[in-house]
Amino acid sequence: MIEGQNAANEATTPLRLVCFRVRGQELGLPITAVRETIRIRPITRVFLTPTWLVGIFSLRGEIVPAIDLAPWLGLPRTVVGEESRLVVLRRLGKVLGILADELSELRLLDPALITPPPPTLSAEQAALLSGVAATPTGTVRILDTEALLRSDRMRTLESTVAP
Repeated sequence: MIEGQNAANEATTPLRLVCFRVRGQELGLPITAVRETIRIRPITRVFLTPTWLVGIFSLRGEIVPAIDLAPWLGLPRTVVGEESRLVVLRRLGKVLGILADELSELRLLDPALITPPPPTLSAEQAALLSGVAATPTGTVRILDTEALLRSDRMRTLESTVAP
């Protein structure tokens, strides 16, 4: 009986998302995957790396890769501006910064309102999303943190920068 109650509670517990914009698209990450959001700081470009790797930056002495998700989603590269931020993830023992045009807001979404990624997305794009949700201000694309960190692109990056 308790197992059924726990499952019911999980289904009704709102999903807490840190939302941000990349090239006009609102993306969200579960708050549990986000370590912090920070202002843009000096990012060092790394020679002979993929274009989606913006570079690396130092965060309290830790070297962190910064990526631009826009090319992964079939969008033009993100342009850094006054409102740009880095959304820093810590998940699966990895730290990663995602370049964002701007932060949106913390959203509480009813899990029942989340639908699968639309079939119009490429398989690679759909694999990065756990779902989408319509909100009064537009559609939020919910990123799947584990899929992002385990993607072929991230594996390529790890093998490229590994000693």
